[in-house]
Amino acid sequence: MMGLTDTNEPIPLLQLGLPSPDADDGDAFIPDHLVNSSPKRTGNKWTAVAHIITGVIGSGVLSLAWSMAQLGWIWGPLSMLFFAAVTFASTFLLSNSYRSPHPLYGSVRNRSYSAAVKFNLGKKNAWICELLIQMNLYGTGVAYTITTAICMRAIQQSNCYQKHGQDAPCEFGNTSYMLLFGAVQVFMSQIPDFHSMQWLSVVAAIMSFAYSSIGLGLGAAKVIGNKAIEGSIDGVSASNSIQKLWRVSQAVGDIAFAYPYSMIVLEIQDTLKSPPSESRTMKQASVISICITTFFYLSCGGFGYAAFGDQTPGDLLTGFGTSGPLWLINFANACVVLHLIGGYQVYSQPLFATVEKWLAEQFPRSSFINTNYTLKLPLVPALSLNLERLCFRTVYVASTTAVAMIFPYFNQVLGVLGTINFWPLSIYFPVEMWLRQKKIKPWSTKWVVFRGFSVICFLLNTFIFAGSIEGIIAARVS
Repeated sequence: MMGLTDTNEPIPLLQLGLPSPDADDGDAFIPDHLVNSSPKRTGNKWTAVAHIITGVIGSGVLSLAWSMAQLGWIWGPLSMLFFAAVTFASTFLLSNSYRSPHPLYGSVRNRSYSAAVKFNLGKKNAWICELLIQMNLYGTGVAYTITTAICMRAIQQSNCYQKHGQDAPCEFGNTSYMLLFGAVQVFMSQIPDFHSMQWLSVVAAIMSFAYSSIGLGLGAAKVIGNKAIEGSIDGVSASNSIQKLWRVSQAVGDIAFAYPYSMIVLEIQDTLKSPPSESRTMKQASVISICITTFFYLSCGGFGYAAFGDQTPGDLLTGFGTSGPLWLINFANACVVLHLIGGYQVYSQPLFATVEKWLAEQFPRSSFINTNYTLKLPLVPALSLNLERLCFRTVYVASTTAVAMIFPYFNQVLGVLGTINFWPLSIYFPVEMWLRQKKIKPWSTKWVVFRGFSVICFLLNTFIFAGSIEGIIAARVS
């Protein structure tokens, strides 16, 4: 059976089973009198909390013990609290951009991040914002490929130790696991409506909480077993001050990657019922979510560092390969793999939808792009195939796999992704939109404070980016 692709298919939203608006020229904003066709908004403070935690707590939590080890017992916790405070500020500013021109009573709803940027700052800024979002989505696919390979290798190492003893030379590479993960994603990428499966967010939340809790519990158990708290105030020592500086930069980048959720704030807010105002509910949900997340992060990072000290691994779960119950460690790594198999798709589907929608609009008469074919196989539901989808998505998956194979450096890659998400998306655009919406006069007190805040965060972002790139280059040439 053949048919034309529905070019009005909504773009899926990251880890959430939430609807996003069209990404065409009107992706922008939807006045209240035109929103009747939108899904009914029934969300409340607690559904928003669930969505935020699902979107924030992910594989980045596994790197926080390593970050704590580089920063030490003072600057490690302070850095996490700093990024928690920055995330608070960013979310508060961004939530005011959901309605325009007034944050509480405006008749225009900005249902996505790029829509808000377009309305407040114009098309050029919206284009830059969208580019950064797509880069972040692509980079997350690379990071997920690396993380999955590390966890699959850890399972094989654990089985090797169990079979041959703790002193066996159980060392394995990542390449074969990356290729296997890529092959799975090539198949899954051909499912056109994968993003509409609402259960995916629930599964992702369960898996992420499972492996994060296991990592926390194993760290606490190891501290109790050691009867000592490892670590120091200054963190892991380095051969020289420059090397220490780069490690600190990468550690801060990993924390920056773990916290912000600016890309999904407005989409979550678009699910909230009113009254009370969506902005007020979103702010309350953000306070609760960030407090829970910060407690979780401090616990995971702190117990991990206390357990391993200077030997804290980049991925916390890999440090328990020769200690702790092997079945539980394998189960935790399997949870990571299951989470990231689905997570790769929900981070890739928005990019797929954006590119394929653009192609359909540019080449409306192309049968290669717009014709679907139905493939029927025994015992499985009929599968809709599209030649353009088959080619583009296969090349996309192959490219993320290739990049991961060339740069299989977990902490450094997370640091680079942290810089894409931190200053541009979490600081610059929210500050600029707030200043424009409030009509703050240049060089007034508020203008100076918020612009100064943005400049300081930009300098921090540059520091993180430089350290992460240096780490990738150093790891590559070593």
